[in-house]
Amino acid sequence: MRYWLFKSEPSTWSWDQQVAKADAGEEWDGVRNYQARNFMRDMAVGDRGFFYHSQTEKAVVGTVEVIAEAHPDSTTEDDRWECVDIKALEAAKTPVTLDMVKDDPRLSDMVLVRNSRLSVQPVTKDEWTIICGMAGLTP
Repeated sequence: MRYWLFKSEPSTWSWDQQVAKADAGEEWDGVRNYQARNFMRDMAVGDRGFFYHSQTEKAVVGTVEVIAEAHPDSTTEDDRWECVDIKALEAAKTPVTLDMVKDDPRLSDMVLVRNSRLSVQPVTKDEWTIICGMAGLTP
């Protein structure tokens, strides 16, 4: 199993909207960055991810599971763009903010710290465990 972080502006797609999709999940569509797309191509069903609210909140607010591997993004006819489907798993008891991540020396090499603009990014197993602990989430 691999771990990831999915960023979304809550005004565009929020944690509550993801939760409302229940087990059916939702396409993680609209990604137009080659590196982020390539990360989605590396994902497998069962991989886990953090759902991260960007913009004002800047915090991990829950966990998700990949439920469909990379496939054409339904929001475009351009075949360069693909996406995965994800479903919500668990809400963070304590949202983990970007400042909290930056303040923890164990997370200093995390992609979120080094390239916070990337909308889909890998998370190491150690980073996953640390942030789950901070958020009160099941690792």
